[in-house]
Amino acid sequence: MTPAHVAYGMWAAFGLRITPETIASWELQEGSPDETELAALAGALWCSPADLLGQPRSLHEYRLVRGMALSDVALQAGIPTAQYAEVERSGRWTGTDQQAAVLAAVLGLSARTHIELTGRHGKLADLLRSAASSRWQAYVKPVHKLLPKLEQSTVERILERLHDEYHKRSFSSLSWIDTSTETGSNSVDAGRQYLDQVTEHFWTHLDAVERQP
Repeated sequence: MTPAHVAYGMWAAFGLRITPETIASWELQEGSPDETELAALAGALWCSPADLLGQPRSLHEYRLVRGMALSDVALQAGIPTAQYAEVERSGRWTGTDQQAAVLAAVLGLSARTHIELTGRHGKLADLLRSAASSRWQAYVKPVHKLLPKLEQSTVERILERLHDEYHKRSFSSLSWIDTSTETGSNSVDAGRQYLDQVTEHFWTHLDAVERQP
């Protein structure tokens, strides 16, 4: 199909007047269709919006893959449509934790995608750093509240591992000496380095747990 054929199909089936030049610009990734245009484009090409989008990268794209209207997602999540529209635009979550959990279920988001696309990765990192460096048991519920799709027992296992790994590195770093400096007395702060990457350690452990039979 040429761009002209696609443009005609969109007009004939959906009543949208799109020029062949616009279709060509989409193919060259010099522009992108809006929500209505995407649905019509998928119809003209006899495929689904998901086939055209590939791997979703935003809440907006996850919603399009599901073929849901913005108002329908907002209604199911229990927040005003205008508020949810701003969440999609800004990538910053302004609803409650319970509403976020419903949103994740409605859009089929993984735990990691859920956290990243609602802009709460910073909050999770703060909780994980505290859990690793202090009494991890106190942070099970707060982390589970952020990630309700996970079993609480899974959160417990991972936080305990983070705690153990952090303290092992901190203890070991006390005896590591960097002899490349003039003083030869600078300890390698492995514990601090671990905390800087604690979120990635968390996802790595979660992947390992989920792969277990």
